Amino acid sequence: MGSLLSGADAEAGSAEKLTPMGLQFELRALEPRSHDRWRGPTSATAAPDDADDTGTRDATGTRATDLDPDDLADALATRPPRRLGVRPVVRSASGSYVKANITWGSFTHQVNRLGLDPAHHRWFAQFAALHRATRPETLPPETDWVTLDEFASPLLWELLAEADMLGIELVTSSRGGAVEVRTEPEATITLDARRDAEATAGSAVVLHPLVTPGVAGDPDGSPAHNAGPLGDHGVYLYRLTKRPLIVLARLAHPLTTEERGLLGRAPLRVPPADTAQFFDEYYPELQRGVAVTSGDASVALPEIPPPLLVLAARFRANDVLQLDWDWAGHRDPQAEQRILAELAIELDAVLTRFPPTVDPLSPSLTLRGVDAAAFAEKALPLLDARDDVRVDVIGTRPAYREIEGHPEVTLTAVETLKRDWFDLGFVVNINGYVVPFGPLFKALAKGQKKLLMVDKSYLSLDHPAFDRLRELLDEADALHEWETGPRVSRHRLATIPAFDDLTEQSPEAAAWRAAVAALRDENAEVPATPVPATIRAELRPYQKAGFDWLALLWRHGLGGVLADDMGLGKTLQTLALIAHARQEATSAAAADAAAPPFLVVAPTSVVANWAAEAARFAPGLVVRTVTATEKASRPLADLARGADVVVTSYALFRLDARAYGRLPWAALVLDEAQFVKNHLSKLHAAARELDVPFTLAITGTPLENDLLELWALFDLVAPGLFPSATRFAEKFQRPIERGISPAALDTLRRRIRPFLLRRTKDQVAPELPEKQEQLLEVELAPAHRHLYDTVLQRERRKLFGLIDDLDRNRFIVFRSLTLLRLLALDASLIDEGHTNIPSSKLDALVEHLGEVLAEGHRALVFSQFTGYLGKVAERLTTEGIRFEYLDGSTTRRPEVIARFREGDAPVFLISLKAGGFGLTLTEADYVYLLDPWWNPASENQAIDRTHRIGQTHPVNVYRLVASGTIEEKVMALKEHKAKLFDAVLDDDELFSRALTADDIRALLD
Repeated sequence: MGSLLSGADAEAGSAEKLTPMGLQFELRALEPRSHDRWRGPTSATAAPDDADDTGTRDATGTRATDLDPDDLADALATRPPRRLGVRPVVRSASGSYVKANITWGSFTHQVNRLGLDPAHHRWFAQFAALHRATRPETLPPETDWVTLDEFASPLLWELLAEADMLGIELVTSSRGGAVEVRTEPEATITLDARRDAEATAGSAVVLHPLVTPGVAGDPDGSPAHNAGPLGDHGVYLYRLTKRPLIVLARLAHPLTTEERGLLGRAPLRVPPADTAQFFDEYYPELQRGVAVTSGDASVALPEIPPPLLVLAARFRANDVLQLDWDWAGHRDPQAEQRILAELAIELDAVLTRFPPTVDPLSPSLTLRGVDAAAFAEKALPLLDARDDVRVDVIGTRPAYREIEGHPEVTLTAVETLKRDWFDLGFVVNINGYVVPFGPLFKALAKGQKKLLMVDKSYLSLDHPAFDRLRELLDEADALHEWETGPRVSRHRLATIPAFDDLTEQSPEAAAWRAAVAALRDENAEVPATPVPATIRAELRPYQKAGFDWLALLWRHGLGGVLADDMGLGKTLQTLALIAHARQEATSAAAADAAAPPFLVVAPTSVVANWAAEAARFAPGLVVRTVTATEKASRPLADLARGADVVVTSYALFRLDARAYGRLPWAALVLDEAQFVKNHLSKLHAAARELDVPFTLAITGTPLENDLLELWALFDLVAPGLFPSATRFAEKFQRPIERGISPAALDTLRRRIRPFLLRRTKDQVAPELPEKQEQLLEVELAPAHRHLYDTVLQRERRKLFGLIDDLDRNRFIVFRSLTLLRLLALDASLIDEGHTNIPSSKLDALVEHLGEVLAEGHRALVFSQFTGYLGKVAERLTTEGIRFEYLDGSTTRRPEVIARFREGDAPVFLISLKAGGFGLTLTEADYVYLLDPWWNPASENQAIDRTHRIGQTHPVNVYRLVASGTIEEKVMALKEHKAKLFDAVLDDDELFSRALTADDIRALLD
């Protein structure tokens, strides 16, 4: 092998082979497009003309004679457009730079053939790529020259600096020798204003476009007609005669439109006659885009006034203010931005308490109400005081005035014609100004933060005093319903904030003050009330506590719901209250004044029971029962005269609602109050319209199906405790029943707590024997199963298309559900042709009864369907089992009940509806429920016919459920409803405790 060169020698040898590259500059003149050039205009080397000598300096620095501006303009007009072109060249062996057959499109392929310097090659590749990426797409590409006039990227200057570092020379194509290409760090474009040769005040003004520094470093600049742009970031100047020269300079700021228009342009002569118009109309606009100077001070440049912001404030009726902004005078974007920024800060400061809902500096906007008032009073004076703003007021400017200071709230309360309500009067005083409560109330109800009164005074509602008042009104729930002014229900005093903390003056209504004083003087427990001597019974402890609670509500005119379990003596507690009220009325009334009677409304089957219970426990009370409508018997007024208690049925009360409404009543007692659970019914409306000072609902099932039933009860006994049914459903019912709002459940329970007393038998009657409940699953016979499944599929197909619109198809849907429930009991209930199919449930019942009766027990058998009860009766007759029978059609109900209680028939067949209340049948200790119902309260009512005070034997309850039928679904639905009942009423034994002193204080706190 031959000898190897050392590394350094190899690098030197390689360097000797590299060919440097240069960037050649040339001023190019665009040639017009001809018919044979379809690709557009081309360019050629620019030839010097007369305009090239004008304004330049010679080698000694002396300026050449200028052409007249008009002559120069003519010369430039004939000059083809010029561009500064560049192209890659390579250095030849002689040291000069030659094209060497390379172009912008081909130099990348010439690296090896020409031995191009790799660093130079990379630089040119970057240059070409950057130019390609930023050049306008409308320009036709040239493979030979590219022009820098459209080189949009300012990275050009970094590339030129890098070229200097890499040794890439900037050269020209002048044949007269080396032509200098020079760069300047910074250039400016100005318009120099000078008088013409006469230099008199009346002579013309000549505007000379200049680029500084000039091509020869002239500090006065060179004429801009021999200059061109480099994108919008630089400028180039050139000289084609007397030592040609090209100068590249970077601009301090992006090229403005006015500056670009001066490049390549001749001086402009302004005739004497047009000078004033020029400086008045054109000069202000011109000087914003280019610096105008007068180098020789021959022209006095006028001072440009700042722009003027004009506001047209148009006042219209109903406190409407139309604002229109515009600029007057000479426009100056920078000055305008400054003015608007200052105004935004100042307006924000003066309108902080009353911020408008729209930007007050919008070109055109409309302010209303308080926004208009605050702007007129606070913003317009501020704008008037500024020299750069003019306010033009159109229309009459109202005398708006802000009310400032600490609000002092005074509250008054008076009783209304409706006994359950207090009318509230709020007086808000701010530094002697009394704010009308009507507008204030509406503003607070709508959540507004500012208020304008009719006298043009306005105030901010963003104050802690108003926040407390707003909370008070919000807590009242029904702000939109207070059409006649603010009111508060007596029953809401337990759930609204303390009035005394809110106001400087407490309510003055006598009833209000009396209630406050009485309740706040109570001891730790509900005060004991002596049981009237006329009561012929010893009240159990829980019954005495219930009577004390009722007496407390009666004393203060507050209604309530007595919701004890079945069989705990709700009737006895109520009779004790009535006797107590009659005793007080007798001692307080004049000898010739008789207190009106109590009106008791009960189910038809229970009316007689009320008379019997009163005769038994309160024989001193005069009790009269209504057994027919007023038309069919004597007038109701005659019957009520001299009575202590009038007992009527729900049916008669509804039919004679007007007659009952014409009479005075001491109180309304609704027994088995679930009868008025439908708030849309006529019965509920009749009870709601009865004008009584006290209403008591007695029911062991205040909630059966949904929470609106609970609302219906409290709408009668505690009007105003809750908002309307619609809002109650929105605020309480839907969130609670869907399980999405524990807070709503807590609020509901807290609100009804003072007015509902509920004790269960497990809590207050531990002496009651044990109750065992058991589910008996009954398998259908094969033929029965086949028929049930066939009918089920048919009904499914029908119902799936109907249940989406349940309200419209409710009757059809429930008819189908009832059909399936009947079929689960006995196939013959839906078609007598199926009498051959045995009833498995009836067989199971008879089998059970045989065992139970053999041991000497007695049983109650319940069904919702009287048709099925009839079949049970037929089967028991066949089996030789004696029984009694009771349904809604039974005419001698008391006799039937007495026969079972006193006789030896071991079985009592009862329809669930007819025997769900008003019965005491402790003689039986077994209960059979033949068909489950989705209302757990109804079933519990049936069970409680025997599991009540007086029962001495354990009670066994059997629910017979047909497996694989709709009855299983009913059981699941019943469990869900039971959970809702417990959550609202029985959870944590909340309503089982007697009211404490703290609970009483909560009525006002």
